Amino acid sequence: MTRTDPAPAILDDLRRRIGDEEVSFTFARSGGPGGQNVNKVNTRATLWFNLAESPSLSAGEKSIIRRKLATRLGHDGQFHVTMSRFRTQAANRAAAIERFFELLAAALTLKPVRKPTKVPRGARVRRLESKRAQSLRKRERRSRSADAPEM
Repeated sequence: MTRTDPAPAILDDLRRRIGDEEVSFTFARSGGPGGQNVNKVNTRATLWFNLAESPSLSAGEKSIIRRKLATRLGHDGQFHVTMSRFRTQAANRAAAIERFFELLAAALTLKPVRKPTKVPRGARVRRLESKRAQSLRKRERRSRSADAPEM
């Protein structure tokens, strides 16, 4: 799926509506940067959001999110975002929250409707003229004996 930039208004609205009590986190050892700490500290953050039971989103919004972000939903309706980019748990937690809101806003952003347009008359004429010129050029390159009928 192509990533569309969500409208800032949608992003702000989602941040206002979805509270901290609706998301939970689990932490695990990360394979990312951190040196020797990688084997000792649980820095990878996974954000969990129960989409099915969220009071902040309407039924229509839930169905759109369910359709567009199906790969991030488990069978139980839990939406998850995993982040292990940074060396600290707090930074990964903040990045997961930011990514969560970006994903929801992008899913809820409507694509603009494409208005079909006609090819301008001038463009059509230029295209046909270039085809005629190319045809003439190739016709003139042919040997004269190939043009003459065989007897």
